[in-house]
Amino acid sequence: MLTIEGNTNNNDLSYPLLHLGFRPFFLGAAGLAILSMGVWMALYFLGWQGGLAGLSLQLWHAHELIYGYAVAVIAGFLLTAVKNWTGVQTVHRFPLLALFTLWLLARAASFIHAEFIVAMMAGFDMLFMGTLLAAISYPVIKARQWRQLLVILHVALLLCGNLVFYMGALGWLSEGLHWGLYAGLYVILSLIFVIGRRVIPFFIERGVDNPVALKNWSWLDVSTVVLFAIFAVLDVFTSYHGLIAGLAGILFVMHGIKMAGWYTAEIFRKPLLWVLYLAYGFLVVGFALKFFSYVLGVSPYLAIHAFAVGGIGVMTVGMMARVILGHTGRNISEPPAILFPVFAALLGSAAIRVFLPLFDSTHYQIWIAFSQILWISAFTVFLWNYFPMLVQPRVDGRYG
Repeated sequence: MLTIEGNTNNNDLSYPLLHLGFRPFFLGAAGLAILSMGVWMALYFLGWQGGLAGLSLQLWHAHELIYGYAVAVIAGFLLTAVKNWTGVQTVHRFPLLALFTLWLLARAASFIHAEFIVAMMAGFDMLFMGTLLAAISYPVIKARQWRQLLVILHVALLLCGNLVFYMGALGWLSEGLHWGLYAGLYVILSLIFVIGRRVIPFFIERGVDNPVALKNWSWLDVSTVVLFAIFAVLDVFTSYHGLIAGLAGILFVMHGIKMAGWYTAEIFRKPLLWVLYLAYGFLVVGFALKFFSYVLGVSPYLAIHAFAVGGIGVMTVGMMARVILGHTGRNISEPPAILFPVFAALLGSAAIRVFLPLFDSTHYQIWIAFSQILWISAFTVFLWNYFPMLVQPRVDGRYG
């Protein structure tokens, strides 16, 4: 059974924020989602043309949402999930605090104006990601759960992508900025596809009120992983536009079939289910927009934001909401009512950013502003309601 609700035989319930990785990292991720988007909004509302950490504001924005926000969610999820998968305690207490501090220092360093700040930011980030890789690898190797090596590989690839980005930022690699950002985006998408295949149909089958039998095809699972890997490598490192467009079209169809196999109308009675399903839908839309960007000249940024805002943004909030409830001893079948407007606002943010520019590009900046406002509002409400759960002990008195 694939769950990530674990148990620890530990009688010391002090400092609950440091019991498991999801607590500090989900807290940090939500805070960064608000802060980074707020800074990005300054470009549109205040006309700020500055940069951070020696990077253009656009590059900083993209890097922090990929390697700051998304990686924090991945860190919190895996440090919690790996413990449950392997039965081996992952880092907690002071080691967890040290790991989180490295992530925080890398984010904070970007606001310091100094000649060497990019190197400092890179140093903190690389140390954080290297330590995170070791922290999730040790339990897997100790428990000999070789099935999880694919997950570890994704974290290793994220480390490499971030390193390539910093090499570009430092002027050591001419294509480093582009390669690093797009590689990071696609590695995160790949990890969502791998973990999503495990958990989304599992959650649906066990979360709806009436019994359902969803459809999964092994050939489809393997094919989508392989084709996506080829698509990502070609799109990041080559200019074979026809081949990239063809692969995007095929992936759109294949992932659409996968979604159809997971569909049941019952999910729309459960916010923690439909949010994951609709987030996956944005990933499918992303492939369609990628195809049309080459065939019809549609802006490639629409596909990127379908992947990033609609896919990664909505999916990660849905997963955080579920994990926090389960690991603080609460009933995931009765989530807080506030989640409905939170999820709706994030989906609205994605829809405005992705679809409205297709029909009316003359108000492009207005659509971006509305999308940003909904994003910030959703994360603010989410953090306000989930903050007490993250910093207080489990309601059932257990460690975790």
